[in-house]
Amino acid sequence: MNFASVTFLIFLPTVFALYWLLKDYRRQNMLLVLASYLFYGWWDIRFCALMFASSMIDFYIGRAMGNTDDQRRRKLLLFCSLFANIGLLCIFKYFNFFVGNLQMAAASLGWEFSDFTLKVILPVGISFYTFQTLSYTIDVYRRKLDARKSPLEYLAFVSFFPQLVAGPIERACHLLPQFETKRAFSFANGSQGCRLILWGLAKKLLVADQMELIVTSPFNFPNHHHGPELLVASFCFTFQIYCDFSAYSDIAIGTALLFGIHLSRNFNYPFFARSLSEFWRRWHISLMVWFREYVYIPLGGNRVSRLRKFSNVIVVFFISGLWHGAAWKYIYWGLLHGFGVSAEMIGKSKSKEPENTAPGIVARLTTPFQVICTFSVVCVFFIFFRAISISDGLLILETILLSVFSPGFLSALIETVQSNHRISQALIIIGCLVLIEFVQRHRECPLEIPLLNLRAGWFRPQWLAYTALIWITLERLAQAGPEEFIYFAF
Repeated sequence: MNFASVTFLIFLPTVFALYWLLKDYRRQNMLLVLASYLFYGWWDIRFCALMFASSMIDFYIGRAMGNTDDQRRRKLLLFCSLFANIGLLCIFKYFNFFVGNLQMAAASLGWEFSDFTLKVILPVGISFYTFQTLSYTIDVYRRKLDARKSPLEYLAFVSFFPQLVAGPIERACHLLPQFETKRAFSFANGSQGCRLILWGLAKKLLVADQMELIVTSPFNFPNHHHGPELLVASFCFTFQIYCDFSAYSDIAIGTALLFGIHLSRNFNYPFFARSLSEFWRRWHISLMVWFREYVYIPLGGNRVSRLRKFSNVIVVFFISGLWHGAAWKYIYWGLLHGFGVSAEMIGKSKSKEPENTAPGIVARLTTPFQVICTFSVVCVFFIFFRAISISDGLLILETILLSVFSPGFLSALIETVQSNHRISQALIIIGCLVLIEFVQRHRECPLEIPLLNLRAGWFRPQWLAYTALIWITLERLAQAGPEEFIYFAF
């Protein structure tokens, strides 16, 4: 079920009304589990069986861990959880990728073996809920969390429909306890939730889906487009994936607030980051926190030698790239970020001056330059994320660079923008988005608009913004219908 659909606009108020009519939190949890499985089964009912099986494997492994103090047995149980979850992920997401690459490697050596692939569909959101269930068994193993005896709250934690398909990825120690306490409706949470939902729908329908019209052809057929068109498409895709993914997170967090559940913030205005490291502290925050807690720190984190620390960073980004998809282009994209962040760490380690010691006026002058440089690097790296293959990504990048450094580039770029009304409209939309986010960058939601104290009394400009966005998004929804969220594929 797509957030940006009429079906969801009927589903959500219905579940919300029934939820708050139930006073007992266990009955509320039962309703959430049923609603979540209905929400997930809307794509394919078979997905529900797989999620339920994955959930119960970890639930009973967690119970077994909680019933023993034998460390060897606990390690064996943890291994079983890792093997089961990663095994399911490999079967449905990576099996054909690994087999295909093995066949190519064998062919290069003159060996041949029969083609063997699995004809299975990739369950929506499997990468997200797999990491979430793993956080439970790992936290139980680390004794950060007691094993649960009741499956109801655990199932609600795994299947909670707002963040089930595309996150935020919640750790068990943060989300699970919220299903075990009584919840009361809060007007403040409800109003903030509605603001986040509205802002998410606006970003998805008015920005991300509009960028798709410009991005698709240049990336699918790079040989048919010249440098300025590819440059504009790369620029627009960076905003498309940001507005698409962050829109889902905003709607998920806002929807959860309507039910008295607090999810982790997943985006914090990442395009105002001054470095790649800061970018990853602002982009897909829940995934990077997961990797920090369950991959980077167990590998030694910052407590190892400098070389090991850099290699740990690269390993994390390699896994991050592979997590995004079973294709070399995602691994390449992850490694680009890994080496970029490592290079920044090397530069900082060689500099003896602590951060943020520059005089105020110097900091104000250098910050925009740092933001622009970071954004440019991110745009370049995202070319490989969106391109059909690494070779296509290199072709796009080469064409852009040759065009940028050729005479008459600026006039060709201006002509490209002026001759295509969709591009002109997209750049205006992006400019408005950047301006709004810059002005509101210290607020969790850009729609948190303060009152204005005028001579005639208090003026409430937020209601004008809310009304305008509601009508515009509804009109867009009625005209074109929703596009799938990009991260449904992961």
